[in-house]
Amino acid sequence: MTQDVPGAPRAASVNPALLPNPATLWRGAVRFVSKTLVIAELEARKLRHDPTEIFTRAVQPALWLLVFGQVFTNIRAIPTGGLRYIDFMAPGILAQSILFMSIFTGITVIWERDLGIVHKFLVTPVPRTALVLGKGLSAGVRALSQVIIIYGLALLVGVNLNWNPLALLGVPLVAILGAVIFSTFSLIIGSLLKTREGMMGIGQVLTMPLFFASNAIYPVSIMPGWLQVIACVNPLSYEVDALRALMVGQASAIGLGVDLLVLLTVASVLVILGGRLYPNVVT
Repeated sequence: MTQDVPGAPRAASVNPALLPNPATLWRGAVRFVSKTLVIAELEARKLRHDPTEIFTRAVQPALWLLVFGQVFTNIRAIPTGGLRYIDFMAPGILAQSILFMSIFTGITVIWERDLGIVHKFLVTPVPRTALVLGKGLSAGVRALSQVIIIYGLALLVGVNLNWNPLALLGVPLVAILGAVIFSTFSLIIGSLLKTREGMMGIGQVLTMPLFFASNAIYPVSIMPGWLQVIACVNPLSYEVDALRALMVGQASAIGLGVDLLVLLTVASVLVILGGRLYPNVVT
C-alpha cells in the first residue's frame, strides 16, 4: 500500500470516460466526409444541366494565351527566369480562370436564400462546415474543367508542359485548393450581403486586384515594394507558384511544400469561418 508524502503534489487522474473514443471520432469523420461529398455532388450536378458555363468561362483565358501571351513572348520585355513568356504565363492564366470562376459563388448563396433553399439546408443535420466545404469542392469540379481546357490551349500555342505523372496529379489538387479558397471567400462575402447585385459588384472589384497583385503574369521581383508585400499575402501567388512548378517545371520560389501548406491552411481557415457565417444568410 502506497502512502501520500506530505506536501508532495498529487498526480492528476484522468477519467477514461472523458477521453475521446477513436472509433467515435472515426465514425464522425466518415459522416462529415460523406455529407460533404453529397453537397458537392448536388452542386456539381448543376454543371451537367448547364455545361455552357464551362465554355463561356474559357473565352477569357483563351484570349490571354492566344493574344497577350503571344505578343509578350515576342517582345521579351518581362524577365521570366529562363522560361519563354508563354510558358511562364500559362499556369498564371489557369489560376486566373479558377479565380474568375470561383469568386462569384456567393451569388448562388444569395439566390438560394431568396428561394428558401438555404433554409432547407440549415434544418438538416449536415454540419455548416460540410455545407461550405461541399460548395467549395463543387467549385473544384468546375476548376478541373478549366484545367483540361487550359492544357488544350497550352498545347495549341506550344507551351512546354511538364508531363511527369506526379506533376499531372498535382495540378488538379492545386486547382481544387484554389477553387475552395476563392469560392469559400466569396461565400463568406455572400453571407454578409443581401443582394445579388451587391455580390456581383464586390466580385468584379476583387478579381482584378487579386489577379494583378500576384505573380500570374509577371514575377514578384519586378513589382514595387508595396505591391510585393500584397503579393506575398495573396493566396493566388502561392497557387500560381505551385502550378508553375508542376505545369512547366520551373523551380518554386519558396518551395512546393510551402505553397501547398499555405493553400491548405488558408482553405481550412476560410471553411471554418464560412461555417460560422453561413447561417447569417437567412437573417
